[in-house]
Order: sequence, then C-alpha cells, then structure tokens
Amino acid sequence: MPVGIVIVSHSRQLAEGVREMAEQMAGGMVAIRAVGGTADGELGTNPDGIREALAAADAGDGILVLMDLGSAVLSAETAIELAGDALKSRVILSDAPLVEGAVVAAVEASIGNDLDAVAAAALGARDLQKVSP
Repeated sequence: MPVGIVIVSHSRQLAEGVREMAEQMAGGMVAIRAVGGTADGELGTNPDGIREALAAADAGDGILVLMDLGSAVLSAETAIELAGDALKSRVILSDAPLVEGAVVAAVEASIGNDLDAVAAAALGARDLQKVSP
C-alpha cells in the first residue's frame, strides 16, 4: 500500500482544497485525509481530528503530515502522542510548503515510493519555481 498523507490546516476549506488537488494528481491511488478547523468549526486545529485522520490514512507504509502554520505542528505532535508508539515511528511531520508539497508527495506516493522518498520529494517542492526570474 502507498504512503498515506494527512493535510492539516487551520481552515477546513483550505485543507479540503489541498486534498482535492493532491488526490486528483495521485489518481485516487493514495489515502489522503484533510483536517482543518476546530471541533466547533472555527479556525484552528484539532488534535483529536488529526489523530483520526492519521488512523484513516494509515495503509501500513507510513504517513506524511503536511501543515500550514506552526501551531498546526504542535497539534500534529499531540495527535501522534495520542495515537501511541505503534504509529509514532511511521509518521513524518514535513516542513514542506503545504500545496506544492502535498501535490508532489501524492504523486510520489502513487508511484510506490517509500515514506522517506515521499518526504524528501515534498521538501524538494520548496525549490519549485512558479515564475521565471
């Protein structure tokens, strides 16, 4: 099974939009889950929601987590602690750009690359140029 991907944003709509793009690029071959906002629908992050997304994205080959802002990292770290030791060693929190990293990671996961390769490709998305110099 391919590496799973979890998108964490402070906005549910943003997380869902990034998930939609990444899923289309991966041709539906990768478990991608989106988590955004708090339990009451406000902007923020929800460790319990992230923990549930981790479980849903876990196909056995590891999970890459991409986040939008620093406090999302804290929530993701809390979610991993809540999920327990069995999952902890198979999750990488990525400092990749959210949109570009998610799309690149999804493509790499869809062609069967392992967690380390998917994570490295997502980080490499930092260097993608959108505009010619």
